[in-house]
Amino acid sequence: MDVTAPTYEGPGFVKPVKKGALMGFGNPLLDISAEVPEDFLVKYKLKSGDIILAEESHVPIYAELIENYKVDFIAGGATQNAIRVAQWILRSENATAFIGCVGRDKYSEELVNCCKKDGVATHYLVTDEVPTGTCAVLVVDKERTLVANLAAANQYKHSHTQSSKIQQVVANAEIFYCGGFPLSTPDGPETMLSICKHAVENNKPFCLNLSAPFLIQFFWEKLQEVLYHADYLFGNESEAAEFSKKQGWECPLPEVALRIAAMPKASGARCRTVVITQGSDSTIVAQNGKVTLYPVPKLEKQYIVDTNGAGDSFVGGFLAKLVQQCEVPECVRAGHYAARVIIQQNGCSLPRAPDIA
Repeated sequence: MDVTAPTYEGPGFVKPVKKGALMGFGNPLLDISAEVPEDFLVKYKLKSGDIILAEESHVPIYAELIENYKVDFIAGGATQNAIRVAQWILRSENATAFIGCVGRDKYSEELVNCCKKDGVATHYLVTDEVPTGTCAVLVVDKERTLVANLAAANQYKHSHTQSSKIQQVVANAEIFYCGGFPLSTPDGPETMLSICKHAVENNKPFCLNLSAPFLIQFFWEKLQEVLYHADYLFGNESEAAEFSKKQGWECPLPEVALRIAAMPKASGARCRTVVITQGSDSTIVAQNGKVTLYPVPKLEKQYIVDTNGAGDSFVGGFLAKLVQQCEVPECVRAGHYAARVIIQQNGCSLPRAPDIA
C-alpha cells in the first residue's frame, strides 16, 4: 500500500546554482539504523531522544545492532545530511560540497558512493589511523536516539582546510554551513573559525546549527566564538531552551530567538536570523527585531516512518532556497517540505525527485 502523504509543492522557482555554491563542514558518519525495543535503551542507560557521543559502555551497541537486528546503513552525520538534502532540492550536480574526515575502509567507500549518487562533491580527509565514524540510530516507536562514535571524524586536521585544493573549494562557495558537532573535536573550532573569517571578509553568509544541548553545556566558549560570526543560526526547542538556561534567561522561546538574534556579530552586512524548529509545532524565526511563527503542515501519524533526520532535512531545504536567494518564508516552506518527505523514509534517505520548485 502506498503510504506517501500528499505533498504541498506550492509556488516557487528554480534559479541556476553554480557548482560548489553551498559548502558544509562537519562530522561524516555512517548511520547504522534499526528498530529496537525499549529494553535496548534501558540496557545502555539511554533515554529516548538522546543525542550523545559514545562512551566506553556504549561500544558494544554497534556490533549488537548488526548481529541481532535488521539494520540499514545510511550516509549520515548531521551536516552531511543537511547538505545531501539541499543537493536533492537544488538538483544541479555538485551544487554542494562537503568536507570532513573518514577512515580508509569500506564504510568510507559507502559514504563516497552515496554522496556521489546524490550529487554532492565530497572532499574528505582520509586517515589510516582510525575507522570511519558511525552513529547508532535506535528507533523506538518512531522516535530516535543517536549514539555517535566519531572515530575518524574526530581526526579532522585544520591543515586539510589550508591545502590549496580545499582553499579553492572555500573560495568557490557562496554560503557556508557548519553543524555544532565539530566544536567537540580537536581541530574543529579552528577550522570553523577559518571558514567564518573567509565568510566575513568576502561578505558571504555563514550558517551554524546548535546541534545538541551537550554542546551548549560543555563547549560554550567555543560555541560563542563561532556564533559571533553566524548570520543564520538553527536549533530545535531543546537546544534553544538549554541556550536560554545557560544565559540565565527566563522567557518563552520566541523571546529567546529574539535575544540570540540581537547578540553581537562580526559582520554588519546583514542581521542575524535565528530559526528554531519545534517538531510539529510552529517554526520560530527571529529577524530584524521581529518574530514570525510558521505553522508546520500537518502530517498524519500513519505516514511517519522515522523522525531521524527531520531537523537536518529542514535545514537542507532552507539552505537550498537560501542559495537560490529566496526570502525567509520560501526558505522555511522548503524546509518544512523537506522534513515532511524525509520523515516518511527510513533515516535520512532521499526518495523520488522533489516536487518542489
